[in-house]
Amino acid sequence: MATETENKPVVAGEEEKKVEQQAGAAATTTEAAPAAATGDKAAAGGGEGAAAGGDAADKKPEEKPTGENAPAGGEGGDGATSSDAATAPAKKEKEVKPTVHKGVFEKDVVYLYQFTRTPMLPSISPFCLKVETWLRLAGLKYENIDHKLKLRSKKGQLPFVEVNGEEIADSTIIMQELATRYDKDLDAALTQEQRNIAHAMISMLENHLVWVVLSWRSKNTEQMLKGYKINLQHALGSRLPNALLNFFFKFQFSRKGAKKVKAQGLGVHKPEEIEEFGRKDLKVLSELLADKPFFFGDEPTTLDCVAFSVLAQIHFILDEVKYGLKEFMTENCPNLVGHVSRIKERCFPDWEDICTKLDLNAHIPKPEPETKENKEGADTEKTAEQDKNESEKELEKDNSNEKSEKKEEPEKVVEENKEKEEAAAK
Repeated sequence: MATETENKPVVAGEEEKKVEQQAGAAATTTEAAPAAATGDKAAAGGGEGAAAGGDAADKKPEEKPTGENAPAGGEGGDGATSSDAATAPAKKEKEVKPTVHKGVFEKDVVYLYQFTRTPMLPSISPFCLKVETWLRLAGLKYENIDHKLKLRSKKGQLPFVEVNGEEIADSTIIMQELATRYDKDLDAALTQEQRNIAHAMISMLENHLVWVVLSWRSKNTEQMLKGYKINLQHALGSRLPNALLNFFFKFQFSRKGAKKVKAQGLGVHKPEEIEEFGRKDLKVLSELLADKPFFFGDEPTTLDCVAFSVLAQIHFILDEVKYGLKEFMTENCPNLVGHVSRIKERCFPDWEDICTKLDLNAHIPKPEPETKENKEGADTEKTAEQDKNESEKELEKDNSNEKSEKKEEPEKVVEENKEKEEAAAK
């Protein structure tokens, strides 16, 4: 027997509220489901489940009869209404596509989008080099994506990373987020005072010394291309002649670079004054490092990553290219040169492969079995060919011997017959 509550008509506002609550519950269930439960596809869309549910919740249901004879749950009763509300977000979720560029990905692999390699150092961007150095120090599995410099983050920056179908932009935020997720804090052993010093030094490096370097590059574009041995066809993924690319690059890079440096405030000074600012920064870093292997002892920290990424831009320039900051660092801050070498040896054992082959993923082992099989197949093919040649030679030799024997046989018969005739005549 129906109760009074069940037979009570439901007004339109209450029905909307009920459907919204049911849709919200379905969305929560979708969001809580493990992203990796159904493979890469689920992982790619896992973060979008809540959004799909939210859209369904915001959408108003169709108007239903609200008179005294109207059923409590609409035409299909409570069960039909609940089913519609629960299945709507699920259908929406299937249609949602991942917003990341790497649609099919491996769980917990960091996909790094950065600039292409150069023959002098892994990246001419200190921020890209900083992230890759940190990833190697932290021991996280990562892969560089060759995007031909055509992609940027939603913030319009490089580098950025994608992890489990989620984009993270800005080098500092990338490192902080990944350190929290995977418990990889390189500064865990530092005191609060050391953390404060590290923060101040990183600010100096990224907000001052980097701009000193950029100022030199924007005013000496040709020297920059020569100093890092940059091939613009490879760097930009273009088929246009290098001469044409160099012309446009010099014009565009110089103009934009100078504009940025001026907006930052450093560009209003003379080149020699800007270089002096850089020398003072190097001197402060050198005094902080002193005779220690790394800035805070025997193990590298975040400051070591940042310092290396910026100092490498100064140190790894061709000696033929005259650069005042490099000369100053070599002559007056040899401990900084030593620091760069230590980080390089520790984090980039594949440095030569990176710079020689310009391989974005020299750190990832290449598939050996296929190469060996091909090599073994080639050797087998080569041996078979050699055997065939030797067989043909032996056959030719036998044939020549048979011909000789056949040729000698008639001559022998003629001689024997001649001897018989001479004997008969006698």
